Amino acid sequence: MSAPPPDQDLIVFDGACVFCSGFARFMVRCDRKQRFRFVVAQSDTGRALYGRYGLDPDLMETNIVVVNGRAHLRMRAFAAAMGAIGWPWAVFQPLGWLPAGLTDRLYDVIARNRYRFGRRACTSPSPELRARLLE
Repeated sequence: MSAPPPDQDLIVFDGACVFCSGFARFMVRCDRKQRFRFVVAQSDTGRALYGRYGLDPDLMETNIVVVNGRAHLRMRAFAAAMGAIGWPWAVFQPLGWLPAGLTDRLYDVIARNRYRFGRRACTSPSPELRARLLE
């Protein structure tokens, strides 16, 4: 499958990371308007999206969150996702306004250590997430 159009609101996440998959499951539960679709980073579509945004698809160093046609990375991705799903989660949107130098360092520390939270041996998504996966 080719990469979805850049105006599709979506979240690209590392499907092998417990932390990242947990974020995707959280978003499925809290995105009441079902605004987001999801792409596993390890899929062909996920790899194509990493390439589209100038990222190395083998490193999977950040989730990609696309909101209103604009791609967000690192902490700005989290902040954009929270803002898009509305109250009460929108209270985290201001994290995207903080200096990138500070927030990206924090995000990078978490990303580098994400597998310490665990890896998913079985990458089967929940039925709710599966229904919203593009691939």
